[in-house]
Amino acid sequence: MSAGEAPAPEHSGEPAPPDTSATRDPGAEEAEPEERPQEARAARRELYEHAPEFMFKAAASFGGSLVGGSQHGVSGGRVHGDVFMGGKTESHHYYGSAGPVHASGEIPASEIESLAAVFQESDSFATALERLRGERVVVLTGAHSTGRRAAALMLLHRLGITTVRALDAGTPPAALRDQLGNAPGHVLCDLGLSRGKPLKYTHLLAVQDELRKRNGHMVITLESTAALTDISPVPWEPPSATAVLRAHLHHHLGDGPVVDRLLSLGPVHDFLAHAHQLREVRDFAEQVAAYESGSVSLAELASFSHATVAEQVRQWFADEELSLRDKSFLISLAVFDQAPYPLAAELADQLYVLLQETENPERTPEIPVFGPAIADRLQLARAHGYEEYESTEWGQVPQFVARYQDERIAPTLLEEVWTGHPSARPALIRWIQRLARDGRPVVRTRAAATAAMLTAADLPSAMALLIDGWATARGYAPRLIAANTLTLSHLLGAPAVPRVLSQWCLDPHPARRWTAVRAYALLVPLRPEQTGEALETIAARARLDESDEQERNHLTESTALLLSAGDRRATLTALVHFLERDTAPVRALLLSAFLTACHTEEDGLLAWFIEDDERTPAGIRALADPWRAALADPTHTKAALTALRAWVYEADRHPSAEEAVTALLPALAVSAEDIARLSHLLRTIPGEHGGPPPRVAARLLSALPSR
Repeated sequence: MSAGEAPAPEHSGEPAPPDTSATRDPGAEEAEPEERPQEARAARRELYEHAPEFMFKAAASFGGSLVGGSQHGVSGGRVHGDVFMGGKTESHHYYGSAGPVHASGEIPASEIESLAAVFQESDSFATALERLRGERVVVLTGAHSTGRRAAALMLLHRLGITTVRALDAGTPPAALRDQLGNAPGHVLCDLGLSRGKPLKYTHLLAVQDELRKRNGHMVITLESTAALTDISPVPWEPPSATAVLRAHLHHHLGDGPVVDRLLSLGPVHDFLAHAHQLREVRDFAEQVAAYESGSVSLAELASFSHATVAEQVRQWFADEELSLRDKSFLISLAVFDQAPYPLAAELADQLYVLLQETENPERTPEIPVFGPAIADRLQLARAHGYEEYESTEWGQVPQFVARYQDERIAPTLLEEVWTGHPSARPALIRWIQRLARDGRPVVRTRAAATAAMLTAADLPSAMALLIDGWATARGYAPRLIAANTLTLSHLLGAPAVPRVLSQWCLDPHPARRWTAVRAYALLVPLRPEQTGEALETIAARARLDESDEQERNHLTESTALLLSAGDRRATLTALVHFLERDTAPVRALLLSAFLTACHTEEDGLLAWFIEDDERTPAGIRALADPWRAALADPTHTKAALTALRAWVYEADRHPSAEEAVTALLPALAVSAEDIARLSHLLRTIPGEHGGPPPRVAARLLSALPSR
């Protein structure tokens, strides 16, 4: 069975979970249970490595209409159409060339003057102006919503042209010359081109000749990837959002210290810290000016940035001219944000097939073999790509990674799909289930991360449709997906997750118990304040003393992880509390877990104790108490001596480890029996791998108190 196979859940006389057959993947096959689960530490490493970054930020929360702890609904912020830093709202489509963008006609002089009052030049503006002045026609290329149209109008304005005629974007390139009128200035924004209908150098020559006759000038704006033949355009780089915001505030409020004061506000800093389109900057300037006048509160100002993200997401899914394949890519990119682009593109097409089956079950789904260029798809998604090295078992390999320009888009988009478009749920669930069975760790982890975001938005539905099916599966891989999902959903602020884990630890179904214990092992290092609750819940399970050997090993391995992160001193103190007062099964479990953590080199207890600030009297006692308990327990003495011998070898290799063990030994040698046991270990310790005894043993022997 593949590492990610998710068999159907089995039940043993308990109530069956809700019927989710309608959402199960018909291509899924029944599978035999896996022989061994993934080692707990490796599973934790995989989760931390491949889950989205924002999930591990201390302030990350996502629930209801919250992203990053802030409201992102539309209340408190106005969201307008596609406005380019001027006084006029142009209603046009973001993508494709479905129709004319601007009707032909003269642009009102008042609009141009209003725009001139707030326009900010950039380095590329000077280049374009020089080209326009010398050649009379210039082609300006850039991404959507970066102020290309504003730049085109201002280029003509800088030449003293106040009468500007806008040409129809649907004009064929060969007919451009015939569309020129008597106005001294012309703009043609978002000229509709294709590979079969490119803009050629000869077309510009014809336009240039006509402009010379009329003493006119013209600016054409295009997408960065527009089809051009033998033409060198001027790439448009927009000014910074800060410069644009400052210009608009000066326009609204005049010169003076008030603008600097407003720019220092917390909500303004937060807004500028995210990637916003210039139209959004313009609208935000109006909100800041309204705040200064007292008509907008600080809370409403703070909500504006999130409102723009939510509005953009709603526009994407409400746009009937945006194809289903494009919408599938937007969803897939939200799942694989900051992951290799080929994954997002490949798996987007799988979702596209499932969504087609939902829309039209009678029609055979189709996937075009070839489609838009990568740059076009990323521009559509307000995303960007970059090369990043990824660690693999074969070493570092380069990957082309894609990410949304604003990290809030991904969780906002997934919540919008889950709660705002319920008809998409069956396809989305089947898709996530397929991702969970994928053989690639990053894909499986992102399936859990996606399910976690859906759980934070609607816990009952996600539990019934995804998590419980994984948690009760016969194989360990789907159970691990459930544990990962519960861990991440708790980080995102999903309600009731601790209650689910505590109940599942005592659940009659062994698979749910396994899932809950593994989830604690993953969660507590991220939320150390829950260590006590996790230990108590696991101890409650151990008190029943009904576990088989495999489950006891799982309990031990997972509990050891609780000791390898967070506030180790507090965790060890809590562990000693259980050792002193609890039942034999609990003592056996905790001592085995402690010794397992002592054997661990990576973030183990010795690595923690080597840190200077931990070798205080309190830190030494916290570590020494469980050591003495393990050495004195007849069933654990041999394992404890083996673990302590490993620490001596480490002390022989590293002076810092020798200092740590030297500080610990006196606290272990309290009774004569302790001294005799430790002295014998140090006098008789063999060399590693058949070599001579470690020299450090004699020095450590001198650290023991005399009889």
